[in-house]
Amino acid sequence: MPAGYPHQNSVVFMLETDICGLRLENPTILASGILGNVGSSLRRVARAGAGAVVTKSIGKQAREGYKNPTVIKIEQGYLNAIGLANPGVDDFGEEIKTAKEGGVPVIGSIFGFSVREFVSVAGKMEDHGVDALELNLSCPNVGKAGAFFSTTEELTYEVVKAVKDSVSIPVIAKLTANTGDIVAIAKACERAGCDAVTAINTLKAMKIDIVAGMPVLGNKIGGLSGPCIKPVAVASVYEIVKETGLPVIGCGGVTTGEDAVEFLMAGARAVQIGVGVADRGIGIFRKVAGEIEEFMKDHGYRSLEELIGAAQG
Repeated sequence: MPAGYPHQNSVVFMLETDICGLRLENPTILASGILGNVGSSLRRVARAGAGAVVTKSIGKQAREGYKNPTVIKIEQGYLNAIGLANPGVDDFGEEIKTAKEGGVPVIGSIFGFSVREFVSVAGKMEDHGVDALELNLSCPNVGKAGAFFSTTEELTYEVVKAVKDSVSIPVIAKLTANTGDIVAIAKACERAGCDAVTAINTLKAMKIDIVAGMPVLGNKIGGLSGPCIKPVAVASVYEIVKETGLPVIGCGGVTTGEDAVEFLMAGARAVQIGVGVADRGIGIFRKVAGEIEEFMKDHGYRSLEELIGAAQG
């Protein structure tokens, strides 16, 4: 063991990280859409060991979402088409208040179908007390022929800049790999003053029941998540870190400490965990944090900072 190596019980010192001014005792974050509908669930996840939590994506008005089935298990992952079901921002204040009782940063995921909607929801979520905002840019702009915000530099810049100019808390953009050049989109975020990005959101995907001869999901096409998208996500993180100065949160298929270490070595400062909760239970955050720490001890890393970006060269 190298000289000056932290004592075994100094897990907080070893694993603490910073993402756009938010201090996390460990680099695991609950991803949006998983146990984020109500404040009590977010509080429970925080108390189960998550370094931070992200809410369900919240919009201006309540939405019922798509018809069932909305989530299905497939080999090496999940397909979902929830349809942005949420209670609406006006009725989410008490949930944020409860979530903050967990004692970790609460990041409010928001969406809108226009720049104006993003700004409106952002302001209300800030008033509710979230510590940062995560912009779900994977929804269409109804005023521009349904073009998805995260697939064009122009729309990405426009919404990020507008939200940044309207709030005083950190703004994180969640990016999708369903675009020709995710690095170009990240650079648009950087020009707009974004504080960090999350990479990546789900990938467009579909499953067909060959006996019934029809799509399985109620919405036919959905988003792919889980271990099968991790290599895409790791590559996206690596490229964004290499080509921009933005802090990055890795997301996509994290179920073990080894998965998390891959993202961290690619340059991520933290990782989000979503469907991994279904596979390992709510204790996954503490388990993954412990597995990261064990890896660091076994390989001579004395702090998370030494691990972050180790594969960048």
